[in-house]
Amino acid sequence: MSDSVKTACVAAAVMILSAGTVLAQGSLMDMGKGMLKQEMEQRITPSAGTGGAAGSSLSTGEIGSGLKEALRLAADKVTGQLGRPDGFNADPAIHIPLPDKLATVKKGLALAGKSQMADDLELRLNRAAEAATPKAKQIFWDSVQKMSLDDARGILNGPKDAATQYFKRTMSPDLRTALRPVVDQNVAQAGAVQSYTSMAGAAQGLPLVGDALKSGPGMLTDHVLDYALAGIFNYLGQEEASIRSDPAKRSTDLLKKVFGG
Repeated sequence: MSDSVKTACVAAAVMILSAGTVLAQGSLMDMGKGMLKQEMEQRITPSAGTGGAAGSSLSTGEIGSGLKEALRLAADKVTGQLGRPDGFNADPAIHIPLPDKLATVKKGLALAGKSQMADDLELRLNRAAEAATPKAKQIFWDSVQKMSLDDARGILNGPKDAATQYFKRTMSPDLRTALRPVVDQNVAQAGAVQSYTSMAGAAQGLPLVGDALKSGPGMLTDHVLDYALAGIFNYLGQEEASIRSDPAKRSTDLLKKVFGG
């Protein structure tokens, strides 16, 4: 027993023996027990290593590998979820609307009884994002591999979506560059360009359309790319938070070691 624990025991004993009444003795007895318990807990808890930050006993390499594995699994799930029919289209949280520039065109077509043309284009934009998303999985995983191990421990002990926000902040430009040709191809293959051309032709003679169509179909790729990345990062953050908080989501030994459970 350490000197400080012995001192606590003696102090508790003195307090109990010096009591003048039974009631006082009972009260001081409880106080003495509490002092002794508190002293013992303060001595034991730090050595058990249960009160430190997440990953405190792990190497930086293990933490980095664990974060990368968590993000790889999250990316696999998210791209699988969004890269299927109606992954974007039927999800109100990430559904891709028409570009703002086409709002007046949509209104004009609705007044002319041709709103289905705008609806068709909107559907095809979502279909383009759904078709492009599976290609994002490998691109994203390649980006994850570039994470600096110097950032690993800070990310692990950061907010529940710290890793997602880190990659969103540092790697969005690379992801946009890599995904642009994929999205551009899928915008064309989904029929969005043809749908835009048909809609533009029908809207040419309508009032209120103005300069809305001057940007041409080239705006569609940027629009789908913006929403596709936002949707992927939105659900990636949710998956990361789930892995951090739910032991059942830690499906590998490395994840259990880094995040516990």
